[in-house]
Amino acid sequence: MFVSDRESSPAHLTSDPKQCPMALCISQQPLHYSLVSKATAQRIRTLEKIIGEDPGERGIKALFIQDELLKSSLSLSHASSVLITTGFPTHFKHDPPEENDGPPGAIAMAATLQALGKEVAIVTDHRALEMNIRIMKDAVEKGVIKTAVPVLSFQDSGPDSARHFLLHDGDPKRPRFDHLVAIERSGRAADGNYYNMRRVNIKHLVDPIDNLFTTAAEIPGINTTGIGDGGNELGMGKVKEAVSAYMPNGKFIACDVAADFAITAGVSNWGGYAVACALYLLNLCPIHERYLRCGLGFPPTPQQLSDWAASLPTVAKEENLLAILMHYGIRSGKTGNLAMEVDGLAFDPTHSTLIQRLNDATLQPRPPLA
Repeated sequence: MFVSDRESSPAHLTSDPKQCPMALCISQQPLHYSLVSKATAQRIRTLEKIIGEDPGERGIKALFIQDELLKSSLSLSHASSVLITTGFPTHFKHDPPEENDGPPGAIAMAATLQALGKEVAIVTDHRALEMNIRIMKDAVEKGVIKTAVPVLSFQDSGPDSARHFLLHDGDPKRPRFDHLVAIERSGRAADGNYYNMRRVNIKHLVDPIDNLFTTAAEIPGINTTGIGDGGNELGMGKVKEAVSAYMPNGKFIACDVAADFAITAGVSNWGGYAVACALYLLNLCPIHERYLRCGLGFPPTPQQLSDWAASLPTVAKEENLLAILMHYGIRSGKTGNLAMEVDGLAFDPTHSTLIQRLNDATLQPRPPLA
């Protein structure tokens, strides 16, 4: 049964996909369902299909789970405070060792979550904290994100460290964050080490941010998302068996820490871009938007709509951010090149074309609000 504050005949619901609701479970503890129109769900599936392309021929289709983007974005749409983590120090012989896949997607998600009025923070390795704070400042100056979000670090100083980080005064009924997102974040393998795709152990460069995800799994009301493109990223433990079976060195490098939702993308940044676009579509969806505000109040104002659209990733923004990362010596993951490329794929045309396709699929045509 679907109970709404607006009367509508079954025939009308069946004939108009923009007004026909779908219910999806986005949490078991506590049990939580959300609503979205069939039309908006289909548009988000189009985004999921775009980011699932594999120009680097990494075999990521074996890790794909249908509608993880849709369910994760629905959960994020209901969240009030989101913690994002990124950072994969694959280039252990360089300083800094980070690759440039991850931070752009993280900032893209932060920008849209911020525009939607949610609290957002980013957590990263302590050794890279000051660099990431400077990157955030530069991103604001270049117009990539409107306002800087806090950049934090997490240190494991005892068995209750993660709980105290995630909860106000350790109270499980008062979480500081109700959704954690990891994008291209080095994930802990079954043996406790952290591996890059070449099976090199980089544990000495990685803080135990995984503990936040394993602890969150025990706290009702906190959901988690992992975004990856190889299976050794935090959260991709949800598809560990597929990683072990199909990815190079998969049995050794597979992340052992699962997230509630695992979004697979040809390049992890693309997953972050798609989450931002999906959040925009959801908040314009006449079914989801009314459900989100419980039928109270009014639809978004023209100014809000404009701000949301302005927060989305664009080719110009992402090109500027990649140049900022180059300035700090952050390299392409696959090749180690200090260049306008990510995972060995040139920004222009590969990444720029995909960003434009996501943008076009999101903004045109705009779904009408009730």
